[in-house]
Amino acid sequence: MEDVETSIPARFERIVLSYPERWAVKMGKQALTYDQLNLYANRIAHAIIEKRHHGNEPIALLFDYGIDAIAAILGVLKAAKCYVFLDPKFPPERMRYILEDCRASLLVTNSQRWPDALKLHSGQISLLNTDHLDSSLPYHNLRLNILADELESLSYTSGSEGHPKGVKQTHRVSLSSYEVISQRRPARPDDRLSLVHSLSFESAKLHLHQALLSGAALFPFDVQRDGVVQMAKWLEEEQITIVHMPPALFRQLAECLPAPEKLRSLRLIYLSGAPITKLDFELYKNHLPKQTLMGCHMATTETRATCSAIIDQEFCFPDRGTIAGYAFSDRQVLLLDAYGKQVGPGQVGQIAIKSRYLNSGYLNRPELTEAKFLSDPNQGDERIYLTGDRGQLLPDGFLIHLGRMDRMVKIRGYRVELDEVERRLNEHPGIRIAAVEAWDRDGGEKYLAAYLVARTEDRPKADQIQSFLRETLPPYMIPAAFVFLDSLPFTNGKVDRQSLPKPGHARPELGTPYAGPSGAIETSLAEIWQEVLDIRPIGMHDNFFDLGGHSLAATRVVSRVIQKFQIDLPLQSLFQSPTIADMAAVITGHQGETLDDNGLATILDELESLSDEEAKRLVNPQGQKNTRG
Repeated sequence: MEDVETSIPARFERIVLSYPERWAVKMGKQALTYDQLNLYANRIAHAIIEKRHHGNEPIALLFDYGIDAIAAILGVLKAAKCYVFLDPKFPPERMRYILEDCRASLLVTNSQRWPDALKLHSGQISLLNTDHLDSSLPYHNLRLNILADELESLSYTSGSEGHPKGVKQTHRVSLSSYEVISQRRPARPDDRLSLVHSLSFESAKLHLHQALLSGAALFPFDVQRDGVVQMAKWLEEEQITIVHMPPALFRQLAECLPAPEKLRSLRLIYLSGAPITKLDFELYKNHLPKQTLMGCHMATTETRATCSAIIDQEFCFPDRGTIAGYAFSDRQVLLLDAYGKQVGPGQVGQIAIKSRYLNSGYLNRPELTEAKFLSDPNQGDERIYLTGDRGQLLPDGFLIHLGRMDRMVKIRGYRVELDEVERRLNEHPGIRIAAVEAWDRDGGEKYLAAYLVARTEDRPKADQIQSFLRETLPPYMIPAAFVFLDSLPFTNGKVDRQSLPKPGHARPELGTPYAGPSGAIETSLAEIWQEVLDIRPIGMHDNFFDLGGHSLAATRVVSRVIQKFQIDLPLQSLFQSPTIADMAAVITGHQGETLDDNGLATILDELESLSDEEAKRLVNPQGQKNTRG
């Protein structure tokens, strides 16, 4: 493919010449044309060169969701550097590790994240604020000779050795993924594409390229801030034509979507990041227009896009596994047995990807690169990546995904190495040994359960362990259940994970003593919480987030509370009252107020805007310990 033997800036600048006045990116009331976005990115690129001179090196980016982040990514690439995106929701310790591991020399941010950048600042790294660029910086293209095999980005994923690992990605690999996906589901210049993933997420890069390298308009939407109810309205109002999201988000969105006839502009919904279930397919059939197609693909950070399928509502979903689709034209799917030999037709094996367009390996981890990336046995220029996934090929080459072979799972669309969570748990002073497993809830969503052996009889409480984990792990890596055992089951010196019991529905041990609800309001609230969290009993002083609650679960709780009591409650008062007793007092104080449909939508929007950590900070704005757990 000749078009991959270039760079992303070169391809983007060709699009700018073709569509200078078309919208490139629009978020809320802010929009930039291709020409305006290009000029903005050029000034950032010149500022980076002024600070760091020429040469490919990692540049860290710290931005909230939005246009500034997209311009900064382009600016780094135009400066012939590679970028590593730091999600502001990551704990500071995780960000510091990434900065040290990639040896970034410059951290680019804006005024909104400047205070956080200052906390990460050290003698080895300098800062650049894109809100205060020197007015003398030029606007013209830099026209640097960027080779296809130069590093474009470093993507950090959860690592089994206890720390995130950086995957090296070149311009050639990124462009090859864009090319093969465009052959199967091309974006047109009149398309409007959503961007709902975190920019540290591999799927976000894919959609970024699909829009900005085709002349289409990219519409970022911050689900954490604006919520699924508002997203449903946004799809209709902005006439989005291609939407891409994790299955877990689609399950929340589907119930909020307007009537199918109001979504006639939506021609493709693409789900990725976690296995697609039969439930997802039924939601697609029941809530989207007949003409809207559904897409899925299998991809890894190491291989980018590998397989895909575009289906309609007449598709026959398999009874076993989930759909991955057909391999792209420049990739070959192999199924290998335990000895690395290809299995026969219809048999199950480890999915391996063979291509010349694989990422170049892991940063600073040559042994891991050698173990996961194999040379072509025919001594060609292709390599083979061992995915750790199990699969089965149908006679026509359609791949069915049958789950993981190793210790990586997807939690709410995020890639999580269970060993990394285990390592952190084993650092807790009150825990002798820990094991972590993932379990399925009804509907196919996974959650983490920690199995713990305490050092003493005075074992730590679940809320204390969660607080310890939150110091270094993002919210989606915090277990929802904690099971204490006298000892872990072992076989041949290894934890016998199949013997670990599935967590029950009992209330976890918390620092707060159990006190049953009293009165009709508290009893009703307890029933709602127990239904959503699948825990019984729940005490009147138990903290919602210490019970394993997160932002999506909070949305379900609040919607049921509003519908049950038919009252209009401000969001902040609910999050400042995270126990049944406190929430009951708030409800009592608001009884008699009238709730209209607009009020309900507003409350749900605001609630969904908070992550678990943001909600926790709102409950304790000064970071003080919650004496109720």
